[in-house]
Amino acid sequence: MATDFRDIITIIPGKRGGKPTIRGMRMTVYDVLEYLASGMTEDEIIADFPYLTKEDILACLQFAANRERAIVAVQP
Repeated sequence: MATDFRDIITIIPGKRGGKPTIRGMRMTVYDVLEYLASGMTEDEIIADFPYLTKEDILACLQFAANRERAIVAVQP
Protein backbone atom coordinates (compact mmCIF):
# COMPACT_ATOMS: atom_id res chain seq x y z
CA MET A 1 0.00 0.00 0.00
CA ALA A 2 1.23 3.48 -0.84
CA THR A 3 2.35 5.85 1.89
CA ASP A 4 -0.22 8.44 2.93
CA PHE A 5 0.99 11.94 2.05
CA ARG A 6 0.08 13.05 5.58
CA ASP A 7 2.97 10.92 6.85
CA ILE A 8 5.40 12.93 4.71
CA ILE A 9 4.00 16.44 4.17
CA THR A 10 4.26 18.66 7.22
CA ILE A 11 3.11 22.18 7.96
CA ILE A 12 5.15 23.86 10.67
CA PRO A 13 4.31 27.44 11.63
CA GLY A 14 7.35 29.63 11.05
CA LYS A 15 9.11 27.21 8.69
CA ARG A 16 9.01 28.47 5.10
CA GLY A 17 6.16 30.77 6.07
CA GLY A 18 3.91 27.89 7.10
CA LYS A 19 3.96 26.35 3.63
CA PRO A 20 3.71 22.56 3.39
CA THR A 21 7.16 21.02 3.47
CA ILE A 22 8.58 17.55 3.00
CA ARG A 23 9.35 15.80 6.30
CA GLY A 24 9.93 19.14 8.06
CA MET A 25 12.77 20.08 5.73
CA ARG A 26 13.01 23.41 3.93
CA MET A 27 11.90 21.84 0.62
CA THR A 28 8.27 22.77 -0.01
CA VAL A 29 5.59 20.90 -1.90
CA TYR A 30 5.46 23.89 -4.26
CA ASP A 31 9.19 23.60 -5.00
CA VAL A 32 8.76 19.99 -6.09
CA LEU A 33 5.63 20.76 -8.12
CA GLU A 34 7.45 23.56 -9.93
CA TYR A 35 10.34 21.23 -10.78
CA LEU A 36 7.90 18.68 -12.18
CA ALA A 37 5.98 21.36 -14.10
CA SER A 38 9.23 22.60 -15.64
CA GLY A 39 9.78 19.14 -17.11
CA MET A 40 12.18 17.61 -14.60
CA THR A 41 11.75 13.89 -14.03
CA GLU A 42 11.61 12.26 -10.60
CA ASP A 43 15.11 10.90 -11.18
CA GLU A 44 16.46 14.36 -12.09
CA ILE A 45 14.92 15.90 -8.97
CA ILE A 46 16.40 13.17 -6.78
CA ALA A 47 19.80 13.59 -8.46
CA ASP A 48 19.73 17.31 -7.62
CA PHE A 49 18.28 16.77 -4.13
CA PRO A 50 19.47 13.34 -2.95
CA TYR A 51 17.71 13.69 0.41
CA LEU A 52 14.38 13.38 -1.43
CA THR A 53 12.78 10.05 -2.31
CA LYS A 54 10.29 8.99 -4.95
CA GLU A 55 7.79 8.62 -2.10
CA ASP A 56 8.38 12.29 -1.20
CA ILE A 57 7.62 13.35 -4.77
CA LEU A 58 4.49 11.21 -4.93
CA ALA A 59 3.38 12.66 -1.59
CA CYS A 60 3.66 16.16 -3.10
CA LEU A 61 1.44 15.10 -5.98
CA GLN A 62 -1.05 13.46 -3.60
CA PHE A 63 -1.10 16.60 -1.45
CA ALA A 64 -1.76 18.82 -4.49
CA ALA A 65 -4.50 16.52 -5.81
CA ASN A 66 -6.15 16.38 -2.39
CA ARG A 67 -6.04 20.16 -1.99
CA GLU A 68 -7.40 20.70 -5.51
CA ARG A 69 -10.24 18.28 -4.88
CA ALA A 70 -11.09 20.11 -1.65
CA ILE A 71 -11.17 23.62 -3.09
CA VAL A 72 -12.64 23.18 -6.57
CA ALA A 73 -16.38 23.19 -6.83
CA VAL A 74 -18.61 23.98 -9.77
CA GLN A 75 -21.12 26.66 -8.87
CA PRO A 76 -24.58 26.47 -10.49
